[in-house]
Amino acid sequence: MDNIKFLGTAGGRFAVINQFRKSGGIWINLDDTNILIDPGPGSLLNCLSSRPKLNPKKLDGIILTHSHIDHSNDINIMIEAMTNGGFDKKGTVFLPKDALEIDNIIINHFRNHVDKINFLGENKKYKIGNISFTTPKRNIHGVESYGLNIFGKKISISLVSDTKFYDDIIKFYNGDILILNVVLLKSVDRIEHLSMQDVEFIVKKMKPKITILTHFGMRVIKARPWEIAENMSKKLGSKIIAARDGMTLDLSELE
Repeated sequence: MDNIKFLGTAGGRFAVINQFRKSGGIWINLDDTNILIDPGPGSLLNCLSSRPKLNPKKLDGIILTHSHIDHSNDINIMIEAMTNGGFDKKGTVFLPKDALEIDNIIINHFRNHVDKINFLGENKKYKIGNISFTTPKRNIHGVESYGLNIFGKKISISLVSDTKFYDDIIKFYNGDILILNVVLLKSVDRIEHLSMQDVEFIVKKMKPKITILTHFGMRVIKARPWEIAENMSKKLGSKIIAARDGMTLDLSELE
């Protein structure tokens, strides 16, 4: 069954280190291809405790949008799990160049466990299993960071990962499903993350079939993001959902 599983919905350092929400990334099963995006803290645990359980050995690859720890902490153990402890060399890891060459996110022991490591870059296209994805533009963030446009046979998914708002978001991310990482309640110029104010502007301009909000910072969590999403949906006449830990979105309902 084609679906999107939110292993955790915490974003930013304090929501993650206090585990006010779980963290661990997003698992997408699309056209018989399984990918894990941003395996942050708890990714393996949340896969194994999921109902139904998610088997990392079924992964075709892992995508890391950027190297910050709330996105990358579990990448080594997820490679270990994906490759059956290294006994089954398989899968592709996609990540920004600085995540490997500056931050050494993947330790040497695990680099040979996978079939291939690919670097993400601006205006690039990649293929994994039966799906493809693009990284249209580098985000405005403290490290090299990219959003994703994922293309299946019938469904397209856009993920705007951590970034400060910029006008080209409206132009580059037009999937049927729009996933937005929303750390901030209100925009703060010095903090390079999207806010709920940005969400309202983006959805109003883009009008996706469905918008899913995730990766919430502390103030967003305290402000009840499900209520914010519901109120914004009514205001804009657009379907907006605040993801919950462990939430599964059945993609067959959107085809």
